[in-house]
Amino acid sequence: MTISIQSATKGFSREAVEELTHRRNEPQWLRERRLQAWEIYEQTPMPKRTDEEWRRTDIRNLPLDDVTPFGAFASRVTSRAELPQRARSEIQAAGPVSGIVVQVDSTTIYHEVNPELASQGVIFTDLDSAVREHPELVQQYLMTDEGVAASENKFAALHGAFWTTGTFIYVPKNVEIALPFRAFSLVEQPGIATFSHVLIVADAYANVTFVDYYQSETLADESIADNVVEVYAAEGAQTRYIQVQDWGRHVWNFHTQKSVIRQDAAARSLNVALGSKLSKSLIVSNMVGPGSQAEMLGLFFADVNQHIDHQTRQNHISPYATSDLLFKGAIKDKARSVYSGVIKVWPKAHRTDAYQANRNLILSATARADSIPKLEIGANDVRCTHGATVAQIEEEYIFYLMSRGISRTEAEKLIVDGFFDEVIERVPVESVQQTVRRAIDQKIGYTV
Repeated sequence: MTISIQSATKGFSREAVEELTHRRNEPQWLRERRLQAWEIYEQTPMPKRTDEEWRRTDIRNLPLDDVTPFGAFASRVTSRAELPQRARSEIQAAGPVSGIVVQVDSTTIYHEVNPELASQGVIFTDLDSAVREHPELVQQYLMTDEGVAASENKFAALHGAFWTTGTFIYVPKNVEIALPFRAFSLVEQPGIATFSHVLIVADAYANVTFVDYYQSETLADESIADNVVEVYAAEGAQTRYIQVQDWGRHVWNFHTQKSVIRQDAAARSLNVALGSKLSKSLIVSNMVGPGSQAEMLGLFFADVNQHIDHQTRQNHISPYATSDLLFKGAIKDKARSVYSGVIKVWPKAHRTDAYQANRNLILSATARADSIPKLEIGANDVRCTHGATVAQIEEEYIFYLMSRGISRTEAEKLIVDGFFDEVIERVPVESVQQTVRRAIDQKIGYTV
């Protein structure tokens, strides 16, 4: 594939924003939105250890001045055979799909979609193409105050200024899509920043599933990944967003995700964190319509010296809404995990039914898990439950299995598999279940 020259300078600046939007020949509204995001970024202080949300996550060594703001732009390929081997393998393992987007570094290089869906008004494309071909839709939903605004946090603002790749899905009213859409985001260039943006809009009573996969090998130079996901579920719509993050250990990963859920709609998500050097995620569900539902599942496995930090918000803004959150993690070696979750019930959000649970399994004496569940109740007649557990793996369980002729590694695998199965089995996409289980086996060091 043909590669154009990447950004000539390192570090982030207004000049780099202008270079990016000029090189991509973007419309005026998008240029203005990028520059506004940059201004917010400059005005927003860098998170410090004294900030409550960052007390347990140290980013003082974040290489902001050492990475290139965007990588080289590659030309598109026309067939799966021309894709990188890793992408071809993952696509084959994914099985039947409604459409595929493949992104490498700062470029979308491949796109395919079931042509029958277009006749129903479905849009599935990369975000660059959506800006050109469906500007009114993108402008209406991209990083607005209702979704992930640039003012959400420091890294959302940086993303708003520098996003380079992404996926756009629009499903019209009453259209149900049986097979999932999938995106594969790969990083091959060391020392660059990547910014992927997912924008899902499901109109009334629509149904859609999207699987988002991030992967790279561990490269020589440190990189930054700063991604944003926005999901809009209109009245009665059903959405499911699944993310598998398996970056190399050179990546500092930042992730901001928000679902806006209207009356009688349901937004379900699964966030799987396996890779990266450090990962900090903010995952939010805003139940803005009566009868709305949110299911928030999470699974993480940290080893060696990884640091994985999840922050969740279940915002009950309207009455009669329900939310169900379950995050499970395993931590081994000298790794550390942090979970901080809030169920917030707005005034007049009566008959709220919310559940939040975080379970942590410690696999070594030097691993650490922090769990901070919270409630903020501003209405009467609600049912809100939250809890957290942190426990080491029981040595007698290991001994029992080993006494039956099973190796220690396989014994650990059986226990961890059983621990995670409660989450994995709630995802009705078999290829995702297989992907997660393979990655867990690799983490434990188990090979068939």
